[in-house]
Amino acid sequence: MLLEEQRFLHEDLERLEQGISDRVAEDPRHIRDRLNRDHQISGFLNRIQEQSKRLLDIYHDTEGLRMREIQSISTGDPFDEFYKQLNGIKEYHRQYPNEPVENLERAYKRKAPGEGESATTEVDNMFTGEEAFGRFLDLTTLHEDYLNLPGVKRLSYLQYLSTFDTFTPPQCPIRRMDKMTDQYFIYVGRLADYLENLLRRTRPLEDLEKVFTSFDQDFEKAWDANEVLGWGPEAQAAGLAAPITEGAGEGIWCPDCEKEFNNDNVYKSHLSGKKHIKAAELRKSRVGTNGVGSSDLNEHSNSRGSTVQKLKERAVADREYRVRKLAASMETQRNDTRVNVERKQGMTERERQMELDAFFAEPTEAAPRPGDEASDSDDDEKIYNPLKLPLAWDGKPIPYWLYKLHGLGVEFPCEICGNFVYMGRRAFDKHFNEARHIYGLKCLGITNTSLFREITGIEDALKLWDKIQRDKKKERAGGENIVQMEDAEGNVMPEKVYYDLQKQGLL
Repeated sequence: MLLEEQRFLHEDLERLEQGISDRVAEDPRHIRDRLNRDHQISGFLNRIQEQSKRLLDIYHDTEGLRMREIQSISTGDPFDEFYKQLNGIKEYHRQYPNEPVENLERAYKRKAPGEGESATTEVDNMFTGEEAFGRFLDLTTLHEDYLNLPGVKRLSYLQYLSTFDTFTPPQCPIRRMDKMTDQYFIYVGRLADYLENLLRRTRPLEDLEKVFTSFDQDFEKAWDANEVLGWGPEAQAAGLAAPITEGAGEGIWCPDCEKEFNNDNVYKSHLSGKKHIKAAELRKSRVGTNGVGSSDLNEHSNSRGSTVQKLKERAVADREYRVRKLAASMETQRNDTRVNVERKQGMTERERQMELDAFFAEPTEAAPRPGDEASDSDDDEKIYNPLKLPLAWDGKPIPYWLYKLHGLGVEFPCEICGNFVYMGRRAFDKHFNEARHIYGLKCLGITNTSLFREITGIEDALKLWDKIQRDKKKERAGGENIVQMEDAEGNVMPEKVYYDLQKQGLL
């Protein structure tokens, strides 16, 4: 029956290609439907590879079974072979009477919601509520792990989103010696695994194995050249093998307290203090945990230490490098996550829950009929808005309390703007500096627009402009008569009259 299996595999491959073609032609609006489509296509591609491998094994025919079956059909009586295979099929179904028959015509065909399509899609259980089907990052658990690391500063979740891929000072206060602990190694590993897993879930059609392999190759080259950020020779002074004399190099350095003393007496007196004793015990425990003795600490002050120490540093540096690369490739989700966190901080718990329920609500999409496509599209665009509230960024009406708070129900018409109506006091006050209102004033011959704030009527604007012009003329006329001149005889006259008489030689 190898020929029948061969025919079945060819048919299966063609059905898979048709199923992929049908799904690629779709353009889902919801991100969940797009991810579900991509994961289905990814599954079909994996099945194509498996079926193609089986088909190639049949064609190679290493055991010669296919050739023998062809010879048995082509030689001798063909009916004998036909009835022999027919009896074999009957015997098989007699032993397994309830064996289901796979219908390839409907196996990969996209089912409509009314044809038995499951309401729960493949991607519904892949993401958490905070991730919103891969649009955002969910680093809340990893943020808590970061805060539990020794020597870190208290950061908010929003600050952590900006610095979680930074492992060098001053953004990251963790010293190189502290990075050798198991707690930090587990934290960096979990962070890298989460980002890699999220990338696989959100980009199922990309060749991610090739991308991850390139990350490893780049790390190998950078590590061999001592160019890994935070792990080069310039960072050795901050690690376990720190030299005995640090700081400015002028005083006495205490490696336990990591502090420099300029006075010998002060240095000796602090050795008996509780702070120094506690720091010495802590440093000794850390050194013992990492397998490095006190003698090794002094001998290897300018080297990586033992082979075990090098392997630990390499493993930690590899995970840090991978986190940086993964975070750079997911910069869009990172920025969107920061914006989403800031937005949610200004929302109440009820509003957050309503938004989450609306996002995860199953879109009711009925199977479109040719004659009802236009009506279905019109129904989808209709939004229940009996109060005629303004629409928010998501296309839905804003809350009624926000509508009342900003006074958006009050109308402010402006005759100068062509009887345009502004909703709310804020929009009305803002429009006096906009191009529409300024253009309307210039059409009336008014050039000084700053004096016409709160004036919306054409007649009122013209009256005010005429009054301003008259006042300016009076000021100019009055300004000419302010200066008084006196002739030799004591006659007082305006300056203009005085100069006119002087020019005529009458004075």
